[in-house]
Amino acid sequence: MWLVDAWYRGAWWLQLLRPLSWLFNLLAAARRGRLTAQQCTSALPVIIVGNLTVGGAGKTPVVLALGSALRQQGWRVGVLSRGYGGQSRHYPLFVGADTDVRASGDEARLLRRHHRGPLVVDPDRCRGLRALEESGLCDVVVCDDGLQHYRLGRDIEIVVVDAERGFGNGLTLPAGPLREPAQRLAGVDVIVLNGKQAEAQLATTLAQQSAPIGSVHLQPAAWINVKTGQRVSLQNFQMVKLSDESDKRQVYAIAGIGHPQRFFDSLSAMGITAHCEGFPDHYAYRAADLSFAGKDLLLMTEKDAVKCERFAQDNWWYLAIEPQLDKDVLTAVINRLNTIRSTSANMGDKEHG
Repeated sequence: MWLVDAWYRGAWWLQLLRPLSWLFNLLAAARRGRLTAQQCTSALPVIIVGNLTVGGAGKTPVVLALGSALRQQGWRVGVLSRGYGGQSRHYPLFVGADTDVRASGDEARLLRRHHRGPLVVDPDRCRGLRALEESGLCDVVVCDDGLQHYRLGRDIEIVVVDAERGFGNGLTLPAGPLREPAQRLAGVDVIVLNGKQAEAQLATTLAQQSAPIGSVHLQPAAWINVKTGQRVSLQNFQMVKLSDESDKRQVYAIAGIGHPQRFFDSLSAMGITAHCEGFPDHYAYRAADLSFAGKDLLLMTEKDAVKCERFAQDNWWYLAIEPQLDKDVLTAVINRLNTIRSTSANMGDKEHG
């Protein structure tokens, strides 16, 4: 995590790694050309939801919000995930309500809780895409991550940007957090900002783009008990928290996400003061890791909660979030999908004419 901090702090010594970033760019461009030439395609429209930086930017909430909006428009949505952190005995893995998080990975498990449609996990995304197509259960596929997985053909590219941290020092790996240069934004279809824009460099970069730019709003909805599933409103939970404080209990918070401080800041915004502990993204928790909380109140994200259910204590809670996409983002995606569907229908008519 110290390297991530250096990327976003703009540590001077990272400039010494610039030659390695130039080499990374050359190798990445060569890889992109090679894999693009070998792309697998599908009869189904494929939407990629990805990001340019290492770590989380909020892709999964965007996938959920987009899937919900498309269903309301009559589309049957299938979701494809790499299943990072999961180890299944077989792939492609159709994730069900009873699929072990150790097989699916935390993000797929989180998606399964909310997505109403087929969800496939496969490190080989082309194989996973074929499984969704052959299932006959969907007519559009949304891929959670995979912007740089160029062997996977795509019709729409959506890039999610952490608006608060931006692109750090603006350099590619290993000197900076970028998987690809920021110029890659010129080729995407939609840009989605997560959080309040705070970096001047980001504003300059975005001003140069022609793609529609919108936001995803992550609205805190309720607190859910990790062990029992009990749902408590935000207002009532404040009363529970104050009651615990009167009993001399401490309040702890953990986050094993790409940007843990985002969760800790949201707690502060709700008036919750907690002892905060950040963990690496996708961290595989064990009960011993959280023993420091004892019988005190322990707060976490839902992504953390799906990995803690097996050993959760009575006083562990996660914050449920309702993601909402700007109307302009949804309009841009739906218009593009309708064009694809219309084009496919016309081609089918010509073939049968």
